[in-house]
Amino acid sequence: MDAFAISICKGLSVQTVEKKHLLSAGLWFGGAQALMPLIGYFLGTGFRSLIEQVDHWIAFGLLAFIGINMILESQGEVKTLDASFSAKAMFPLAIADSIDALAVGVTFAFLNVSILPAILLIGCTTFLFSAAGVKIGNQFGARYQSKSELAGGLILIAIGTLILLEHLEIL
Repeated sequence: MDAFAISICKGLSVQTVEKKHLLSAGLWFGGAQALMPLIGYFLGTGFRSLIEQVDHWIAFGLLAFIGINMILESQGEVKTLDASFSAKAMFPLAIADSIDALAVGVTFAFLNVSILPAILLIGCTTFLFSAAGVKIGNQFGARYQSKSELAGGLILIAIGTLILLEHLEIL
């Protein structure tokens, strides 16, 4: 949802949306959102046995932290971005946006998630949402950015809570 929100802003920044804008946002954000969990997964796999007893608390904490940050960001001002879709403009945005996905990858390692289908789903979904965000931002404006961040934050908190409740055998 963060990538979607940034893509909406990128769509706002251009006069006319072209296919290259849609592809650029999709590839940069989708690629980064797929790569970061993979890196996190390998990091988490390396020390999973050391913290297996508390992995559900870690997963809950990380997802709740990310979700709360998204909710707080949704309450702020709409971010304005420059109109450039160059690598120099997109790379830092993609990395900054996907850094929280590194923590999700660590969580995946703790939960023994099959990483390849997970990162393919994340990457493809982010690609589609990012491309759509550019188009939507260009057509409808920034009024949906905060709502998408709020929804994404609430969803992450809900997922973290479900993980915690399942491991505590409450559900």
